[in-house]
Amino acid sequence: MGSTRPGRRGPAVADWFHSVALRHAGFATELVDLAEVGLPLLDEPRPPQRGDYAHDHTRRWSETVRAADAYAFVVPEYNHSYNAATKNALDYLAREWHGKPVAFVGYGGVAAGARAVQALLPVVAALGMVPLNGSVHIPFVRQAITDVGRFEPAPGLEENATGVLDALLRLTVALATARPTAPIG
Repeated sequence: MGSTRPGRRGPAVADWFHSVALRHAGFATELVDLAEVGLPLLDEPRPPQRGDYAHDHTRRWSETVRAADAYAFVVPEYNHSYNAATKNALDYLAREWHGKPVAFVGYGGVAAGARAVQALLPVVAALGMVPLNGSVHIPFVRQAITDVGRFEPAPGLEENATGVLDALLRLTVALATARPTAPIG
């Protein structure tokens, strides 16, 4: 979950998507909230490609990311792009991301997070990740959050999310044997 700001809608969306992933049963899932991870603005003295981390928070983040075989980023759209906490979390690491598939759940207003997802594509490609062709997009997210803070998906959205998870699983299986054991470049 990428949003870290107070009053964010991300927890409701991420909880919903996580529940769909748990029912999917193709993955052992872990919901990671960047607000709880609490990474400061990139403060490592050496480039992440070296994997030589000076700070405990980076080593913990590295272990979290390294443990996953695939990712689904739940990201808000801010100002026609994705949020700074997501970029910061990506930039902290290098080899941990390499060769792993990634799907996206974008949310926002009229654009439904599509511009955030589009802006993330070159970033994840530069990290050597393999983005899924297809995402979950949630328009007017504020209207889909109940008074008790629960996300109520529009008709068809759960099927869309399940389809994205099906495709992510196929890609994860296909890439598992092809993934390099050491970073390229």
